[in-house]
Amino acid sequence: MACVFCEIVAGTAPAVRVYEDDAFLGILDIRPFTRGHTLVVPKRHSVDLTDTPAETLAGMLAAGQRIAQATRVSELGATGNNLAINDGKSAMQTVFHIHLHVIPRRDGDKLSLAKGMVLRRDPDREGTGRILREALIALDTTG
Repeated sequence: MACVFCEIVAGTAPAVRVYEDDAFLGILDIRPFTRGHTLVVPKRHSVDLTDTPAETLAGMLAAGQRIAQATRVSELGATGNNLAINDGKSAMQTVFHIHLHVIPRRDGDKLSLAKGMVLRRDPDREGTGRILREALIALDTTG
């Protein structure tokens, strides 16, 4: 069975890319909890925490931190972020290529992460991707 994240990394499956470096790719989640919900995916395949090197986890978190900063300084207006790794089927992992969720939060958003897992959509994924890409560029020029 093919890995959808490996296909996205290879450019053979579609995704809205917001971040990329030599080792990681940041893409918008196709079923976001909030606008700007991004997945940080290592370009090298590993399944979960049991087979992912610590250096990969650290790099994934560093990329997630940059994206979280972008959600705060951009028009997305985040006042916080949830960072999460779903490790294994029992922890709600559905794509078995390790990835970090960066979920922008806003004061008073009343988001319950367990509710609404199935019916999540961003009506303007391309626009959200543009916002995050521009904020990441701005962070690079100011930091």
